[in-house]
Amino acid sequence: MGISVQRLGLLTEPLELVYTRHLRPLTPCLPAVTLYGRMSLPDIKSDAFRRAELRSERLRIIGILSFLGVLWFVSLFRMLILADRVSTDRWFGASIGLASFMVYELLMLLAVRRVIRLDKDLPAVAWVFNLVIEASLPAVFLALTTNPDIQRVYRPLATPITLGFFLFIILSTLRLNPWSSALTGLVAAASYLLAAIHLGWHPYMLDYGTDAVARTAVPIYALILFVGGLVAAAVAAEIRKHVVAALREAEVRREVERLQRDMQIARSIQQGLLPKAPPRIAEFDIAGWNKPADEAGGDYFDWHELPDGRVVVMLADVTGHGVGPALLAAVCRAYARVSIHTHRELAVAMEAVNKALCEDLEEGRFVTFAAAVCTPGSNRVQILSAGHGPLLVFRVADGSVLEMAAHGCPFGVIPDFASAPPSDVDLQPGDMILLPTDGFFEWANAGGEQFGTKRISDVVRASCSLPAQQIIARIHEAVVTFAAGTDQQDDLTAVVIKRTSG
Repeated sequence: MGISVQRLGLLTEPLELVYTRHLRPLTPCLPAVTLYGRMSLPDIKSDAFRRAELRSERLRIIGILSFLGVLWFVSLFRMLILADRVSTDRWFGASIGLASFMVYELLMLLAVRRVIRLDKDLPAVAWVFNLVIEASLPAVFLALTTNPDIQRVYRPLATPITLGFFLFIILSTLRLNPWSSALTGLVAAASYLLAAIHLGWHPYMLDYGTDAVARTAVPIYALILFVGGLVAAAVAAEIRKHVVAALREAEVRREVERLQRDMQIARSIQQGLLPKAPPRIAEFDIAGWNKPADEAGGDYFDWHELPDGRVVVMLADVTGHGVGPALLAAVCRAYARVSIHTHRELAVAMEAVNKALCEDLEEGRFVTFAAAVCTPGSNRVQILSAGHGPLLVFRVADGSVLEMAAHGCPFGVIPDFASAPPSDVDLQPGDMILLPTDGFFEWANAGGEQFGTKRISDVVRASCSLPAQQIIARIHEAVVTFAAGTDQQDDLTAVVIKRTSG
């Protein structure tokens, strides 16, 4: 027939299953008890997280530059006010060193901005080199700017530059890498000890003689810096987890929004395939209506006029609802239109549709289908159902409603379509045939009671004098009222074929 759709398995899942697959847990790992556990986070291969790291690094560098600028102005103020206590030469030397480091940080900031713009990453060696340089900076200034007039044992302790280590340790958390914070603390502690040794402090001074407290303070300071790095590592690990969770949540939201847009497009396409106007056939009033449970559904109705003037009214129900069944419904519609136009006999046409669908549907998928052939100037309607039922026939003379069972098995079950012969239904003026899908019958209220065929029959009797479109509207109103607020679980589709005169 020239139309084939293969391997529809990935597209035949309901939307809620697709959401479940994407809405994975947002927290990457459970909080650990030990410090090592908090630092041992899995490697994250994510472009979004890499960009977040670079933006955080940019913020960290800006923070360092801001601090160094304030520090320079404070030192300048101190030199001008307390010139007798501060060496001008040392201040100028420290200013040159500070300016050099600020130039280096500016270059790093430009490099980070560049890789952000190019959507790349800095080499690992650049990260490590920058970490060592920054963590060692306070030690360099401590070694070069401390007043030599201070006693050797107090030189590593008598300057506020030591506090600068903590700034870099705190800002290291913005690297979003706990190991970077731990390494910052280690480098800070080691460089502080080297600066202390340069200033005249030595381990052999650790005795219980004069100034023992001051002498032992240096290793204690170094220990505090190292522990501070470990604490910052734990904080960085927590920040990292929250950033990862936020990025994953944003990713899931974007994916859900994309799926919703796809579903809206699918619904628009599917609704566009439904008939825009009822068929024009003498002595018949024909109407159809569809409301999917999701944005797109597995039900559809259609009618097709044959060259001899007959009109074939069709209704189908694909198992499930969502994008996949909607696609199968569109495929079934195409097969049915081609087959009915090619084969004059209804049974032969439906056999061709079944054979084509069997080649496409995966195991467990099937389509119930019903077709009714209306002939102008005749009160006889030929009906053939492939697993779809019950179909309802209303007689206005006595108000009876006949439930018509299916003639054969649904499409897609077995390649050879076997069915009973089509049924010929004679309609008198006011009589009608109702082709509904099971979404009407099986919609249950809060107590679990289904609407059922009896209630539909009662609605048909009460509204038999109305046009076909209004009868369907009355049926829908009745089932919604009966459901009393419970959600629609299945697609709703109905077609009414009403005899008007003759």
